[in-house]
Amino acid sequence: MLIKNIVQRIDVTEPFLPPLEEYVEYLAGIWERNWLTNQGPLVKEFERKLQDYHGLSTSVHCVANGALGLQIALKALGVKGEVITTPFSYVATTSCPLWEGCHVKFADIEPDYLTLDPKAVEAAISPKTEAIIGTHVFGNPCDCEALESIAKRHGLALIFDAAHAFGVRYKGKSILEYGDASMVSLHATKLMHAVEGGFVVAKDPAVSSKVEWMRRFGHNGHEAFHGAGINAKMSEFHAAMGLCVLRHISRLLSRRSDILNVYRNNLSGYGTHCRMLDIRKETVPNHAYAPVMWQREQLCVDAQSVLLENSIIPRRYFYPLLDCLGEAHPEKYPTAIDASNRIMCLPLYDSLKVEQVEDVCLIIGQEAKGKTL
Repeated sequence: MLIKNIVQRIDVTEPFLPPLEEYVEYLAGIWERNWLTNQGPLVKEFERKLQDYHGLSTSVHCVANGALGLQIALKALGVKGEVITTPFSYVATTSCPLWEGCHVKFADIEPDYLTLDPKAVEAAISPKTEAIIGTHVFGNPCDCEALESIAKRHGLALIFDAAHAFGVRYKGKSILEYGDASMVSLHATKLMHAVEGGFVVAKDPAVSSKVEWMRRFGHNGHEAFHGAGINAKMSEFHAAMGLCVLRHISRLLSRRSDILNVYRNNLSGYGTHCRMLDIRKETVPNHAYAPVMWQREQLCVDAQSVLLENSIIPRRYFYPLLDCLGEAHPEKYPTAIDASNRIMCLPLYDSLKVEQVEDVCLIIGQEAKGKTL
């Protein structure tokens, strides 16, 4: 049913584009140098600035996209066998280890934060297990220290899918300081983007060195090779966009925080009908998403339907679970099933107006009237 006449379609996300003249300034340099890819000066500058922004002592390795970054992290850590991960994540978290020939085993998630449950991980470990992949869901940190302890105790590699977690800090340091390796996405839908791209951080210098040469065909100079690699290089054009967006990141973070506060203030009056997702304590978040948990799946479905009728495009994110790609054992991850059925991400992006957010909340509120909670 049409509740309010929405003049402009409101998508779940919209890429931020910097002022065109800022990008053109970088393009002029690319044209002057005629250096388009293969570790150009803009890629190197972008990597240095990303490392500085996160306060990292280890190198940042930019890649063509986050999925390639996750695959290279697996390769660099020598992971070939069983991987324990979450079924509640974007498809790449499962498809990347599968693509690398690994066996994927799913463990349940924590009900409060929707991140990989350390107890479920430990219960899932077998003699074949070689690695754990945890996702910082919506930028919400995993229980990093608990997972690190488990990985150390069992001799496992620990990789974090930090696709959503650009700039997040946990317990006083960058979220990228945890685990053996982390991958961050720089896709156009992300808070911080380079149109397409991503980057990898690895704690061990030897692993970091492998990531470096693996992303560029394995080259060791022009006439030798470290080993087999792949083409995962970032181009100068993508690095230029990343450098432009990075200039604006403080304002983008602040703007998203303001929008989320409008959501919280407006949705708080709907009782148990729906609630914003909790953030783990001691976290400095990046305000990347606006996830809402509904009391029942039907309420989520109904809300999505009425929002779509009003030209508002939310996303049931993550739905369905990733167990559709591998061995499904639903009895082992009931919390993930429940969360997937009841969660939905509301629109959130830089150019979203306060009045539009209020419209979204008004429609949700009016739909909630008359429901049995």
